[in-house]
Amino acid sequence: MSPLPQTADFLLHPDWVVPVVPHGAILENYSIALTKDRITALLPRREAQAIDAQQVLELPGHTLLPGLINCHGHAAMSLLRGYADDQPLMPWLEQHIWPAEAAHASAQFVHDGTELAIAEMIRSGTTTFSDMYYFPDSCAATAERLGMRCQITFPVLDFPTAWARDADEYISKGLALRDNIKHSKLVSLGFGPHASYTVSEPNLVKVAILAAELDVAVQIHLHETAGEVLLAVEQNGERPLDTLHRLGLLGPRTQCVHMTDLGEQDIALLASTGAHVVHCPQSNMKLASGTCPVSKLMSRGVNVALGTDSAASNNDLNLFGEMKTAALLAKLQSGDATTLPAADALAMATINGARAMGMEEHIGSLEVGKQADLIAVDLSGPETQPLYSPLSQLVYTGNGSQVNHSWIAGEMVMEQRQLTHIDLPALATRTRAWQQRIAATAGQDK
Repeated sequence: MSPLPQTADFLLHPDWVVPVVPHGAILENYSIALTKDRITALLPRREAQAIDAQQVLELPGHTLLPGLINCHGHAAMSLLRGYADDQPLMPWLEQHIWPAEAAHASAQFVHDGTELAIAEMIRSGTTTFSDMYYFPDSCAATAERLGMRCQITFPVLDFPTAWARDADEYISKGLALRDNIKHSKLVSLGFGPHASYTVSEPNLVKVAILAAELDVAVQIHLHETAGEVLLAVEQNGERPLDTLHRLGLLGPRTQCVHMTDLGEQDIALLASTGAHVVHCPQSNMKLASGTCPVSKLMSRGVNVALGTDSAASNNDLNLFGEMKTAALLAKLQSGDATTLPAADALAMATINGARAMGMEEHIGSLEVGKQADLIAVDLSGPETQPLYSPLSQLVYTGNGSQVNHSWIAGEMVMEQRQLTHIDLPALATRTRAWQQRIAATAGQDK
């Protein structure tokens, strides 16, 4: 048991604490002390009175919980929110998104789109996000400047984009970025081979070797649709997951995104290799890509985290909505109302995400010694009353707008719904300029 600290930077007095670890726990009349970037005490309020804090925050009607972790997205694509709605996945990509990116993707596009995404994520309770997009150096710099924690999985593709010509250049630039940010306390880096159908086997092998040597994460879109899996079987004689396993790319560092088309053999392989699954329910539903069998995966011990995917296919980056959707979809899919209860859904958005990123020792739960990444959610409004269980209300009635305060590494990045590092009017002006530019070049300027 850690000794009681005598001083703290923040002393927080909510009505409830939902620490996530232990699973399903709800602590009433507990307080949390933050010192520098760490949680230094979690204890009954009467004992916390002995701590001399620089700032004491009374939070009546509030629940404190870990900041949410968005395990998959493309932040800069927030500038394409609503650009090409109601399209199937491949026509959406090939006829709309990829042409728009070819015309507009740049370091400035990524800077502004990432800032827009971070503003939305902080305001809806996310404190850590994973990003796979072009110009990852711009994303990393923006996240660092705004005090946001993120995992960059730099893209690897066989074909040219605005950022690189071929897989070798993507990898070279990504590794250079790793050298530049290796001392960052907020930004980590991994490989982001886009998919098994956009990266050749020799290049996937390169990624597997380098990721193992550097002991870093690999994130890949995988089994996103039944059509993708069928095409792979027809062309290669095996399912994409089997290809990754054969190439040495499936293991405890691997984050498999989407995973809607899975058989028993796939689930067994995921369980035996320790690979993680990132479930993006709203994006998959909107694109009619399929449904990830979350309950089957979790019953076999596979770690399942949550992601939003991009705002271009979701159309928001709100993990509260994603938690509720995941819970409801799992119940509908299984025909069992007890499937994926609220505590499991919250774990997917917190500690499971930290585990998928290899960061569970640092974030994902409220425990003494961990990074001070946490949010205060106001449950006193009529939308969340009467209140029988704070944990249940967070998942089934939370919508992100009830998040009042947010800390990342002990720094308050939102206070009373006001962002401390982002000028929203200036950001809105830049966003409108991008909208006009993109709409005009697409012949959609209205």
